[in-house]
Amino acid sequence: MKRNDILTIPNLLTGIRILLIPFFLYCYLNRQEATAALVIIVCGITDFLDGFIARRFHMVSEFGKTLDPIADKLLQLALLLALLFRVDHMIWLFLLFLVKEASMLICWLRLTRKGGYLNGALWFGKVSTAVFYVAMAAMLLLPIQNTIWSTLLMLVTGAALAMSFLMYMATYFRMFQEHK
Repeated sequence: MKRNDILTIPNLLTGIRILLIPFFLYCYLNRQEATAALVIIVCGITDFLDGFIARRFHMVSEFGKTLDPIADKLLQLALLLALLFRVDHMIWLFLLFLVKEASMLICWLRLTRKGGYLNGALWFGKVSTAVFYVAMAAMLLLPIQNTIWSTLLMLVTGAALAMSFLMYMATYFRMFQEHK
């Protein structure tokens, strides 16, 4: 991997997003919700910009294609961990997230070992991620924690995660069949 494949503007934006995660947790856990929300908004903007810049200016790199989803999963994990201590029943969404991501990592490793490759997020993964961020942002910003609204948001998010999980598993199963 060449140095100029790593030191690109999109990868720097992704790196900034990763570095902001501990700051988000610090702010949220110290009841600085407005600052925590601002950090999440900045993370969302950097996530959009890194992909846009990479595609628009032909800066897509293998390093970036690996680093970006890692940053996404770390941010999602941080959001779930933060809300886990303030929202009743968040443990179930947290556990579903862990099972989904661990299973997908195992499938990805197995497929890679067989010479297969899943090139980027699929549409249902993007929809699930969008639902996740909207729901988590609502729980961060609105006074709905531990209400019927937070329960409803967790159910919708859980359904989106579960559907994405099942669709990815079906995709991996097809790919395993192709790479026997």
